Amino acid sequence: MIKEFILPDIGEGVVECELVEWLVQEGDVVTEDQPIADVMTDKALVQIPAPYAGTIAKLHYAKGEIAIVHQPLYSVDVGGSAPVETAEVTEQPEITQPVSVTSAGVTIEEFLLPDIGEGIVECELVEWLVSEGDTVVEDQPIADVMTDKALVQIPAIKNGKIAKLHYRKGQLAKVHAPLFAIEVESQTAVVVESTATTESESKQVSQKVEPASQGKALASPAVRRLARTLDIDIASVKGTGKNGRVFKEDIERHQSPVAVVSQQEQAASPTSNDKPNVTTDRVEPIKGVRAVMARMMTESVSTIPHFTYCEEFDLTELVALRESMKKKYSTDELKLTMMPFFMKSMSLALTQFPDMNSQVNADCSEQTFLSSHNIGMAVDSKVGLLVPNVKDVQNKTILEIAADITRLTTAARSGRVSPSDLKGGSISISNIGALGGTVATPIINKPEVAIVALGKLQVLPRFNAAGEVEARKIMQVSWSGDHRVIDGGTIARFCNLWKLYLEQPQEMLLAMQ
Repeated sequence: MIKEFILPDIGEGVVECELVEWLVQEGDVVTEDQPIADVMTDKALVQIPAPYAGTIAKLHYAKGEIAIVHQPLYSVDVGGSAPVETAEVTEQPEITQPVSVTSAGVTIEEFLLPDIGEGIVECELVEWLVSEGDTVVEDQPIADVMTDKALVQIPAIKNGKIAKLHYRKGQLAKVHAPLFAIEVESQTAVVVESTATTESESKQVSQKVEPASQGKALASPAVRRLARTLDIDIASVKGTGKNGRVFKEDIERHQSPVAVVSQQEQAASPTSNDKPNVTTDRVEPIKGVRAVMARMMTESVSTIPHFTYCEEFDLTELVALRESMKKKYSTDELKLTMMPFFMKSMSLALTQFPDMNSQVNADCSEQTFLSSHNIGMAVDSKVGLLVPNVKDVQNKTILEIAADITRLTTAARSGRVSPSDLKGGSISISNIGALGGTVATPIINKPEVAIVALGKLQVLPRFNAAGEVEARKIMQVSWSGDHRVIDGGTIARFCNLWKLYLEQPQEMLLAMQ
């Protein structure tokens, strides 16, 4: 039986992606979950696994071609086995399942957690934004959930009243399983519950109270990996989560119950002070944004030949200009920091050096010169490093850029930055100096070709034109460039022009259109 593997919805509005690498060939026998292909979206490199075993019959795209979401990616011969579920994973933001209709014409509907893309089958419930009994309106945020890529906000799809929240904060929610129940007004006449509905309710109730089957514990991949690391049979661990799900804390308690009892006995013993405290190493899974950063940085360093270029900027005049303006123009929605000046001057320089605002494809056979200057800025958020970008800097004033920066910084630091603000960057700025440090070697945010790290602003002695020593405000900047398309001369000339605009703000003013 030939089955078509449909390229799943990778989330966040992505409708196509580049086929970076086939990890199999036609005729290969594959097993369930075996990696089949690497595809590149405009945000990340995604690995596509096999949903079932079989023999690869046809690969529908060549390396470097653009694959379309919800279209066949490859064909697999499953050997005439029993019918297998289609591999198509479509976005399901509006799937609900009626449970019952009351005599008052109110329907209880289950909201099923939609497919968030990239093969994600579960995500952590970070925060409920409502409580049971709350009345909500369509599109009102209901919950924050954390995938291995970003914090995602789940909205309400209908008006109604929250009847039940199925997970506690910190638990893992399953894709395509009920996340919460909501009371909505029935759009049809009042009906009597059918046998099918009653059976559906019975099944749901049994699913809620059914314990985990013997020998197969419910646990996330990270928890299973921790159990293997500690040589613990996870099936023997008593889970404290829903349906007996095993958490990291359950593994740790199971690991050393004797040590816990021993410590309690020692605390009660008069000689306990003579014995050292028993401590254990803590193992935590790398997940969420940190996991994405690990994957993307490894990919960037292993595929892009980096080179670094450093320069010193004298920002004395710019600091004075900004100080004279910030009281007048700063508001709650707009903070006039140094960053808007850095971005606008960078955009002016990019018009003269388009190589710096470009992207290259996977095998470096094509270079795309981007018309928009979407300048990213690395933000140290509570969920990890995020790089939102200010769109179309070339068309904005310094105050408009400042307003965008304020909005993006506030959103990123809370972990609630919009996916659209994270996509489409063309060049990045890392303001590592805000935390300390003068020189860095930043890693390029692939598929961009350059990134700059700003060191901290220091007051240092420098000689003026008359040979006199003056106190000047000095910043070190460190560039990393993709040496496949950018040479040292290009980045040096670009940096010199950027430096001119920043050291002599009047030159920046004259260059603006």
